[in-house]
Amino acid sequence: MPTSKQKRQAAQRHLQRQLERRTELAKKRRQRNIILAAALSVLVVLGGIFLIVSLTGEDEAADPAASPSSEPTATTEASSAPPGQCTFIPGDPAAPNVTDVGLPTTPAETTGTVDIAVTTDQGDMTWTLDRASAPCAVQSVTFLAGAGFYDSSPCHRLVNADAFGVLQCGDPSGTGTGGPGYTYAQEAPAGDMPYAEGVIAMANSGAPDSTSSQFFIMFQDTDLPPEYSVVGTVTSGLEVVQTVADAGNDGSFEPSPGGGAPNLPITIETMTVVA
Repeated sequence: MPTSKQKRQAAQRHLQRQLERRTELAKKRRQRNIILAAALSVLVVLGGIFLIVSLTGEDEAADPAASPSSEPTATTEASSAPPGQCTFIPGDPAAPNVTDVGLPTTPAETTGTVDIAVTTDQGDMTWTLDRASAPCAVQSVTFLAGAGFYDSSPCHRLVNADAFGVLQCGDPSGTGTGGPGYTYAQEAPAGDMPYAEGVIAMANSGAPDSTSSQFFIMFQDTDLPPEYSVVGTVTSGLEVVQTVADAGNDGSFEPSPGGGAPNLPITIETMTVVA
């Protein structure tokens, strides 16, 4: 029969084992909490990246507004070129969906307007581009129009939302990933509502210096951060875009970057610089 001393020793050993088990369990809990916290941090970062990409303007880098690149909203701060000082950055001319037409020159004028006659298979439009608003973007659009870059190009994306109504065009491949093989800096617009109905703005991927050929036309007042170069307005024929918008989209771009291909397809047949 165990003596009192032996009973005390056995109890002490039992208590020691309990303490050791508790210590080990506490250590495992701390390790598990550290792992969970790290995993949660990764999820938060990935969630933030997804949000930024989902709001991007142009499809070229996620790619629109583009983006429109990434919907054509972007949260990355856009670089801005000084007026009249344009740097057109060449890319890989052999990249998929690139239509290489060379590079524009720096604009000789940074004031005044340029009229563009646009014919589509759904009707005709006239645009008035404002050099003072975005001289580099206007220089690029007029250069591409003169080179026939936009001819026979479908408008690949339509967004129908309460405060977001745009038709995105400007990619001859119709994929949302194409362009002319060069990019340039965003030119932040001025004003309280830069993206009002009828405004034409350039899509981008959300990164600095990512504006290219893709653009979007607002068929209603659209709520976007001022990070997309405003090149001008549709001065006649906006009802063409509105008719396409009324037919809705197929949702193929959901959830990111939003919208889809127009249910009523529209193709730019020609874009001609008038004056």
